[in-house]
Amino acid sequence: MWEYTDKVKDHFLNPRNVGEIENASGVGEVGSLACGDALKLTIKVDDSETITDAKFKTFGCASAIASSSALTEMIKGLKIDEAAKITNEDIAEFLGGLPKEKMHCSVMGREALEAAIASYRGVTLPMALGEVVCECFGVTDLEIRRAIQESNLSTVEEVTNFTKAGGGCGKCHDRIQEIIQEVRKEARTLAIVDKRPKRLTTIQKIKMIEEVIEREIRPALKKDGGDIELIDVDGDYVIVSLRGACVSCAASQTTLKEYVEKILREQVIETLIVEEERA
Repeated sequence: MWEYTDKVKDHFLNPRNVGEIENASGVGEVGSLACGDALKLTIKVDDSETITDAKFKTFGCASAIASSSALTEMIKGLKIDEAAKITNEDIAEFLGGLPKEKMHCSVMGREALEAAIASYRGVTLPMALGEVVCECFGVTDLEIRRAIQESNLSTVEEVTNFTKAGGGCGKCHDRIQEIIQEVRKEARTLAIVDKRPKRLTTIQKIKMIEEVIEREIRPALKKDGGDIELIDVDGDYVIVSLRGACVSCAASQTTLKEYVEKILREQVIETLIVEEERA
């Protein structure tokens, strides 16, 4: 039995703005009856781009109906640009919270709002261009990525709670896990970039290059019998010497540019250029 707040119960038992606006300015339809949840949101927008009315029709559970009802109350009277900033977390907070297993209902509300605004503006939503990962519920990789980023999700179960992806046959669990790992890796890289000093003295630059080589680059090359030595740093030019198996490797230049240079640019400064010592 789910534990619902009084506000969720109120919006479920006494939903506001049920119905459909004739000649609506924008229409957003998400979900499907086959998936168990479906929402149609219609909005009326005046010449000043203010949402003057909003109505919904929802097929789903108590959380889905309550989230839809809450959404219509939240957006009436807002400018389109203001409404576009509403997140699923905002909808859940408006209701005093939702069970974690029902967060996908607030996500459905936010997606319907985005679709309605896109309809009003006559544009295509980027999410619709993604790769379908969960065929049972029609959830794309872009939708999963956004949920992970916005709500700091770390498990397949959490992704299912927020998007329903993986809640059917389960065949997409491995792909969802891959996306989680990809997003978290990207987040770690951005965190490293954010911590980089905006300006480096020559001594700071050399020290950071040496640290990255010792911590990441050299251990990786040694696994394949190779090695690397820092020879000099001249401005943004990093002169290195490849050793061991790397010397005779046909892909040594690829290693320099696609691995060594890439890592140093990510973790030290993005203008670095790595070159091999000339004999």
